[in-house]
This record gives sequence, structure tokens and C-alpha cells, in this order.
Amino acid sequence: MGNILSDYGYFTADYYAISAHYFSLMPVQFYQVTSVGNRAVNQDSMVRIINDKYVLCAVADGLGGHRGGEQASRYFCQSLLALAPHYHQSMQYAPQATLTAWVGQAVDDMYRLFADDRVARAAYTTCAILYIDEQRVVTAHCGDSRVYRLNADKILWRTQDHSILQKKINRGEMTEQEMGAHPDQNQLTRSINVLKEKSVEVITYPAAQKGETFVVCSDGFWVGVKAYEWLELAQPESNGRLLAAIAEKVVLRAEGKSDNVSVQWLRCL
Repeated sequence: MGNILSDYGYFTADYYAISAHYFSLMPVQFYQVTSVGNRAVNQDSMVRIINDKYVLCAVADGLGGHRGGEQASRYFCQSLLALAPHYHQSMQYAPQATLTAWVGQAVDDMYRLFADDRVARAAYTTCAILYIDEQRVVTAHCGDSRVYRLNADKILWRTQDHSILQKKINRGEMTEQEMGAHPDQNQLTRSINVLKEKSVEVITYPAAQKGETFVVCSDGFWVGVKAYEWLELAQPESNGRLLAAIAEKVVLRAEGKSDNVSVQWLRCL
């Protein structure tokens, strides 16, 4: 246990890093939390950009062994962040094509960061990316990391996983509630690897509205969140303290088998 200092005070939490930011586009409020869970290494990575032009949030969940997975997610997020000055202006004119190219270049740069390290061949990562400006919301995702859009009444949408279980849900063979505890939950149909064809899915949505909440997270978070907790996260009084409390519950509910847990929360004010 340790004291965590954030922009809004001290909190006592297990292994959580909490941050808050405010900016002038809408404005928005932002918090993020990460935990190693019950794993030896945290293979999740998170980055964000919040300025007066746009918001970029991204979570990546590494796969393929401790070192390979951790490097894959970290290199991908680092590259995505470094490329923002080159790509963000084109998002105004061709958002889907631009974000697709942005992610593709990040994967190419990830390959260069691996250099001649042979671990790269077996290193994979998922990703969930949220881009917001005044005119639109754009998501890009691959695998089972997710972006959620909520208002105080309901989940408006979430990105659809690239997984065996998502296909079963789409065919009506299982329910959303059965997904997290299913033994095949981690069977993916897409992931990012430096040697594979890039397979990110990019979707453009209408502009964000005042009071809406966005959550970007790895599967280690969403598998353990109860339906009522999603709505709690979308209430006007919700904040970083609540986000950390729910993340801690997710770890505890796994009863010693928790995956890495990473989540970013953004509220349009």
C-alpha cells in the first residue's frame, strides 16, 4: 500500500498511478489507472495527448512473453506519441485514412525500435486508441482492448473485439455478461506484430457531447467490471477516486489471477 499524490489529493491504493488533467477544448477531465495485477510484469502501456486542439488516448496490451509483450506495447505507444505532430493536422480532412496511416507508421517504427532483437518475431500487442477534436470522435483498435462511449444513462457503444468470443456474441451464441469469465476470452483474431499485415480497425463517430464519458482500457479491466459500475463511471460525480476503486475491485475479483489492469477515463465537461 502506498500514498498516491494526484492533482486532487492523496489516496491510498495498491500499485495504482493516478493522474488528472484539464484543458480548454471542451474542456475535459482525465484520469488513468494501471496495475500489474497478479502478474510478474506489467505488459500494458498507456499514452495520451491533451491540448487545445485534440485529445489522443491509447492503451496497448502486450502479448508474447514478459519481455516481448512489454516491449511491443511500449514501443507501439512511444511511436504513436512521437508521430502525433506529423499526423494530427491531416485528421481534419481524412480522419480514417490518417489514423490508419498513423498506426501503420507506429508499427513500422516499433520494428525499428526492436532493432535486431529476435524477440520481436513473437512479440504482439493489442491497441485501443481514442481521438477527439471539435468535429468528430475517431477510434482505432486491434484485439480486445476497448474504447467505450457512455452517457449517464447507458453505454452508447463500445468497440467490437477481434476475438472468437466476439464472433459468438454477434451470432447470438453467448451474452456479453458471459464473456469475461469464459476460458476462451483471450483467443484473438487480430493483433499487432512487426512481421504481420497491419490490421487495425478505424471508425469515425459524431462529435463528443457535453457530459459524455469515454473509457479506454485493456481486457484486464473490462473483464471484471460489473454492468452497474460502467454507469457509475458515467455519472456527473464520478472521478479518479472512483476509477481507482473499481480498478482495485477488478483485481480482487480475479482471486489471485488478475491480468494487468489499465484504464483511461475522460469526461467532456
